[in-house]
Formats: sequence, structure tokens, C-alpha cells
Amino acid sequence: MSKSYSIAILGATGAVGTRMIDQLAKSDIKVSKLCLLASKRSAGKILVFRGRHLKVQEAFPESFDGIDIVLASAGGKVSASLLPEAVKRGAVCIDNTSYFRMNDDVPLVVPEVNAECVKAHHGIIANPNCSTIQMAVALNPVRQKYGLNQIIVSTYQAAGGAGQAGIDELYQEATAYLNDEPMESKILPVKGGQKHYPIAFNLLPQIDVFEDADYTHEEWKMIHETKKIMCGDKNSQQLKVTATCVRVPVPITHGETIYFMTDTAPTPDEIRTTLETAPGVIVQDDPKRQIYPQPVEVVGSQQTFVGRIRSDMENNRAYHMWVVADNLVKGAAWNAVQIAEELIKQDEVHGSQEFANLF
Repeated sequence: MSKSYSIAILGATGAVGTRMIDQLAKSDIKVSKLCLLASKRSAGKILVFRGRHLKVQEAFPESFDGIDIVLASAGGKVSASLLPEAVKRGAVCIDNTSYFRMNDDVPLVVPEVNAECVKAHHGIIANPNCSTIQMAVALNPVRQKYGLNQIIVSTYQAAGGAGQAGIDELYQEATAYLNDEPMESKILPVKGGQKHYPIAFNLLPQIDVFEDADYTHEEWKMIHETKKIMCGDKNSQQLKVTATCVRVPVPITHGETIYFMTDTAPTPDEIRTTLETAPGVIVQDDPKRQIYPQPVEVVGSQQTFVGRIRSDMENNRAYHMWVVADNLVKGAAWNAVQIAEELIKQDEVHGSQEFANLF
């Protein structure tokens, strides 16, 4: 990566945005200019990148003049408004919101799984949902070697999946509960919902709004994003996927129990061996020594951790695994930076103004 690039981070002061700054600093990308963008409320804050103190600026369309790559995590409405403007000005945008993910003209990329898809971009590449990313990283090596025809996943998602406000609410409620005071819930399960419930010392079987057939939007995203990433079609019938998503009282890092069925019949040891050499995966799986991934030990890591790999005792070619990853790092910021690295590696950092009307 000998060339240097002008990069903008949109939503720079948020829980994901600050980690984008950190992960970009740790990457091999040479940055000639870094523009930190946020709302008017956050403008003027000072953040540090590779030892440099940079002032956050309010985001406007002209903020993207001269920018090569945009890393965005400022909410769907902001992405819908500003990213097409960035594309018109010649930038390639990597968007962490859900706004563009199901657009057929927008690649949905997990670099360990489908890095080649960055070549199909028309100026915007979507970063998948955090819970989808770690599942795809863990299961794709299995799919490649043994085939994969069904996934049933239950998630244990951190309060931080709702941003810094979710983490703050967890801490405030826990403090109130321990002090025998009323817990005030204003964010979860959905900020704009009719009802709010405590997350401290509680479990919420709702992430995002309810949709058709009583699935939540988070569950819908896991189903269709997984199909798009692995099969190239969000409605593919090649792979059956279903999900139940639960918010748990953990600040950062998602856990998932995954039941999956393969085309062939590998042993659990063969699956472990396959995953031990897979990119982005760390296997922690020694039940006799009580070794398995734990959220508290994974915070800040770029890797996806896998354990509890075992055969299903009732069904042939069916298995279980436990998967843990930092939802704000690998599930968001690091995956976005990895996509930027792939854009550079594949020489795909170029304007796509002729395609701007797609968005």
C-alpha cells in the first residue's frame, strides 16, 4: 500500500466512529488526510489519529470534495442523504448502516468471505450487520469445505449494539438496581418504540421493530444478509437461515449459538482443524479444561472466536458451535477498514459518478 489516501469518517464521535479511527490507525493504509465528520452538535470536538489532534467538523455535501474513501456510521438517514453526494464527488463509501445493504447494486462484504465482491461497487459498499458478520466468518470455512444447507442461530447481543446510549443505559440501570432505586429505561429494546424495558439483570427477546411473521428486523437482517453474502442472493433458496435475536446485559461483544447442517459429514475435530487455519478465526475449544470464548475476554479484538463445536446427537450432518466477537470492532469498525484495505489492494478506489443516480 505505497499510495496514500484522503479519508473521511462520517459519524466520527459515535461508538463505531471512534473505533473506526482506532482501527484505521492500526491498519496498513497510508492516510494523507483524515476528515472527521459528525453532526453540528458534535462539531468542534478534538479526536486523536496516529498522534495527530484533529477537530471534528459538521458534515455537509462539500465536505467530501477531494475525498477518496468514506467510512460511514452516522445512521441510515444521514447515509441516505450524504453518501450519494460523496459518490458524486468521486469517493467510494463504506457504509455501516442498514440503508443500502439490500440494494442489488450495492455489494455486501465480509472480507474473509466475499472480498472479490468489492469490484462490483458503484461507489457504495455496505458493511453487514454485526451479528451477521461474525456468523459468516465462522461458518464460511465450513461451507467451503463441507457444504452448508441450513443455519439456525440464537444471538446474545450486547447493549452496545444500540450504540453508546445502550451501554450508558445498561450502566445507569445496573447502578440504580444495586442502589434499590427505580430503573429508568428510555432506549431499549427500540429507541422509538412505544414501550421501553430495562436491560440490566434482564433479557429482551426483541432487537429492532417487529415485521412480517413476527420476526424482528434484526432477525430479518441476519436471514437475508447471510444469503446475500454467501449465495449472492438475499432471497436464495440454496441456504435455509432463521434467527432469534436477544439483547443481553453485556456492554460490548455479541455471542451466538449456531446450529448448522452440512452436505457431508465431517467430525467435530475436522471442523475444528478447518477453522484453526481460517482467516479471522480463533478456536478456543477444550471443554475438559473449560476453555471456550467469553465476551469479557474478546472486547477490542479484531478476530472472531469459536468454541463448543460438537455434533448434534439427534440429527446426522448437524452441529452446534458458540461464536463470540466484538460487535463494535469486527462487527463494525474493523470490517469496514478491512473493506477499505481490499479496495486499495484490488485497485478499486475510484470515482463512480456515472452511477450516482442509482442512489
